Amino acid sequence: MNGDNRTERGAWVVLGGIHLLNQTTPQRPDELIVLVRVAPQEICLPSTTVVIRWDTLGMCPVEALSTSGTRLGSARVDGGALFPDAIAGASLRELVGASAAPGLVPLCYLSEHPGGGYHAYAQIRFHPEDACFVRTTREPVGHGPAEALRWLDQVLSAHAESSMALNNHLRYFRTHFAGTELEFKYTLDPAPDIWAASMELLKALRDGKLKGCRPEYREEFQIHHTENHLFDVTGPEKEIGYASFIPTVSAGHVLKRKWFAEDAFARREELFSNIAITSDGFEEYLRKELGLQVRAMPPFRRVRYDVQCESMGTGHVYGIFFDRCSLLAAPEVVLSQCELEYRRSRSVLIQDENEILSEMKRIDHWLRSHLAARGWAKKHTFYSKRSFLRDTVAARPDLALGH
Repeated sequence: MNGDNRTERGAWVVLGGIHLLNQTTPQRPDELIVLVRVAPQEICLPSTTVVIRWDTLGMCPVEALSTSGTRLGSARVDGGALFPDAIAGASLRELVGASAAPGLVPLCYLSEHPGGGYHAYAQIRFHPEDACFVRTTREPVGHGPAEALRWLDQVLSAHAESSMALNNHLRYFRTHFAGTELEFKYTLDPAPDIWAASMELLKALRDGKLKGCRPEYREEFQIHHTENHLFDVTGPEKEIGYASFIPTVSAGHVLKRKWFAEDAFARREELFSNIAITSDGFEEYLRKELGLQVRAMPPFRRVRYDVQCESMGTGHVYGIFFDRCSLLAAPEVVLSQCELEYRRSRSVLIQDENEILSEMKRIDHWLRSHLAARGWAKKHTFYSKRSFLRDTVAARPDLALGH
């Protein structure tokens, strides 16, 4: 990057009035548009998601234009001074005037296509430190110099068409394969300190070790600590799988159901919230209310650290989880695993679901190498908690409930 952020391929953060996104007032015939020239911000091409940290942009050439073609002024502004407190900074206020400044926001990130035209990425999250943008144009729009604004009407139209997703917090996510869990597992042996392991993997993602992927924007890590009361569902045949009760912070439970005869990559899954029941009524509830044939398995405590991995190219988000399951009655009996699971997709464009499967295979290859290099696991498996408990009870009959 050189001093004025000029590169062979142009890129801009486009600023304008918030009403151009939320449509609270009609678009005026002569709108203010501000072009902030930046170095290309995509970490891969093509890209679905772009995240921009203001303090990494350096000195940016800034040009204020009206949609009628009038050049209103120019300046050079340090990226970190553009939006302190998510409000136009002093240099922007001086450039656009006191009346326009309060409503000034990033409208989109604009990226010049090598063959001509521009791709636009709508602003969906905006903070003093950073902003997140998602692509709204499948094909390049608006050929010609960026300053001519020939792309603007098409970009605003594309935003308006998807406004119910783009203008609502987190509604720009979609879920493919709804109701089906897609997951690779890796049994960790010897079991590492899963906190240290998850922090190391999170750093690897931050450092770009997995090509085209970064930690999920502002959702990179979560902690879970739960008890699980799992029942092996042995019938009817169409219901085979397991049912697990997980206590909540209130008096109720979440019931997790999974349907599968054999351990597999894809399994039907459903969660049922607010089950008002106590632990002594679990089995009766499953038998009488749901009509299931069940076998109670030893309850266990699960500690899980979730690293969320976002593919910037596709917008798909994958969870990489490190967990440790230990039996309540025998804490020395432990299953430690890493799991790779598809979670959701940050996109408003129609996508090919098969892309998820091929991308999971690519991430699986990288993750296996990461784990193998540390001596924890060399291959993936589909070994489930149900299989672990079955094997445990077979080896230790004294742990069977009702023994």
